[in-house]
Amino acid sequence: MTRKFYITTPIYYVNARPHIGHAYTTLACDTIARRQRMLGAETFFLTGTDEHGQKIERAAQAAGKTPQQYADEISAEFRNLWKRMGISNDDFIRTTEDRHKKRVQELFRQLRDNGYIYKGTYTGQYCVSDELYVDGAAPGDPCPTCGRITETVQEENYFFKLSAFQDKLLELYKNPEFIRPEARRNEVIAFVRSGLRDQSISRSTFSWGIPVPDDPKHVIYVWFDALANYITAIGYGSKHAGAQEAFKKFWPADVQMIGKEIVRFHCVYWPAFLMAAGLAMPKTFVAHGWLLFEESKMSKSRGNIVRTETILDVLGADALRYFLLREVVFGQDGSFSFDALVQRYNSDLANGIGNLASRTLTMINRYFKGEVPYPSGAASRTPGDDAIATTARKTISEFGTFFDQFQFSRALETAWGLVAAVDKYIVENEPWALGEKQDEESRARLATVLYTSAEALRIATALAHPVIPEATAKIWTQMGLGDIQTVDLNTLTWGQLQLGTRLGEIAPVFPRADKSAIERMQSMEEQQRDAGVVEAKPEAAAPPANVAPVVQATATPVEAAKISIDDFSKIELRVGIVKVAERVPKADKLLRLEIDIGTEVRQVLAGIAEAYAPETLLGRKVVIVANLAPRKLRGMESNGMIVAASLEGGKPVLAGFLEDVPVGARLK
Repeated sequence: MTRKFYITTPIYYVNARPHIGHAYTTLACDTIARRQRMLGAETFFLTGTDEHGQKIERAAQAAGKTPQQYADEISAEFRNLWKRMGISNDDFIRTTEDRHKKRVQELFRQLRDNGYIYKGTYTGQYCVSDELYVDGAAPGDPCPTCGRITETVQEENYFFKLSAFQDKLLELYKNPEFIRPEARRNEVIAFVRSGLRDQSISRSTFSWGIPVPDDPKHVIYVWFDALANYITAIGYGSKHAGAQEAFKKFWPADVQMIGKEIVRFHCVYWPAFLMAAGLAMPKTFVAHGWLLFEESKMSKSRGNIVRTETILDVLGADALRYFLLREVVFGQDGSFSFDALVQRYNSDLANGIGNLASRTLTMINRYFKGEVPYPSGAASRTPGDDAIATTARKTISEFGTFFDQFQFSRALETAWGLVAAVDKYIVENEPWALGEKQDEESRARLATVLYTSAEALRIATALAHPVIPEATAKIWTQMGLGDIQTVDLNTLTWGQLQLGTRLGEIAPVFPRADKSAIERMQSMEEQQRDAGVVEAKPEAAAPPANVAPVVQATATPVEAAKISIDDFSKIELRVGIVKVAERVPKADKLLRLEIDIGTEVRQVLAGIAEAYAPETLLGRKVVIVANLAPRKLRGMESNGMIVAASLEGGKPVLAGFLEDVPVGARLK
């Protein structure tokens, strides 16, 4: 029986045109889907657009269009960009399609019939930007996620009994493969342990959404609507036999790829909805980090959004695909710049696999009339020949292991290690010099060197195909091997290159890029911003959230009330070591830290992002106030405060130690 594989991107909200951040998620999924097909799996790859909600209704009104017209235009831009990039999705779901609407209503009915939906009244704060109810917020408070001012809402709603699933969710999270990477899993566990409240899942103050079945004055909450796409697209709720069979075949999803800012919706609400409906859980959620442009998060307000089309026009899709998966450690935040893109393109693509293909195939053409030569017998072989074969076998194994663990960067590093080894092998054996000699021994040696180089090129090309499909397909054709998509990676091994294979027409696949490529891309982006294609006008600054999770010691004397030794003894200061450090979504000053204090690992949010890069904190010993009551910041629980000095007019400086102090030690 053929193995199935189902992978999804998040569906993209149509409040803005697609940019390189959207492309990052989509091409990662595309790469996984392509590899699974080469491994023989019956693969279904889904992407699409999320088109309902109050934010879309207001944006359309501001643009002088109906919500449907507005959604149609932006959704088409996503679809057209994926087509231009060669994305191999099997379906593109839109939440405004009838097939989706009817099936979402069926899911709503199922949860209601199962006793998990009831009608009540919601009074509280709502963030239109994030389509998020903000528990515990007061009128005028900012949204903990984006910082924008929330709106007071009082309306009759339908509620989902999320609170009934707290223990079941925590049991689910015991599987370390369910949420990856571990930092995201820990974040979700901390959120759920802090307590879950029933969630409003309908709205009655606007109409742009899917009507609640049997109660059309309500529309279904946009996140319930959007999350359901993963099952509606493959047939859930359909009365058609073929759609029902598709759902049985492909659900549950094998991989659901998401950005780290939407982990809570996917890893808390979505599994709870599925449990309530009696449906199976997805096997794995994989959350990637942000793509930063020259160390700043891309956003409309900063005016630093990079259009994917700019890179496609200058360097092509393969350059972008390779750069993002090789340069960024998947799961962590990664930095993008045009300089780094061109540097990586030249070093790894133009001078790497492109150069290896060109020089190897050109020499086979020149010295063996375009046919793969017979390698010489054992008598004239060298240890270097066997070393390349050994490296290739090891590369096949390691590439698969890293790739299947979503360690794309390490997988590509391994494959390009084989490319570098063959380049060195060619230089050491000087086939161009052997080709000038006419004796039989030199001719036999030349055949061995070129066969070995071509076979290594074949293996590197097959492994790299899911990542750089266009260029590898061209190399495969130039090698005379036909359609690369028919390759079975399960049986890929050394020595399969057929002797006498006739090469195709040889042409460069990665012409070297000069400095003008950077200048052209920068100029194109500036022209787009000047033309208003990328909205660069800063949004009105939201009042800062009332957070300052740093205990600060001022550098100048101030008058303060005296406290007794008994008061001081109530403060529990502990030595901890930073295990995880990362930026908090849409918060320029906040870092999320996981700190081991000996007896447990605490999640602490600290306002030190402007002073410390996350990676510089890993393994560092710090002091935290360990007995503060937990509080929620930006939707996450902060369980302690980190101690730092606050220099006048400067940035915070973390307290530390000259001596080696054990983790968990108490300061007295």
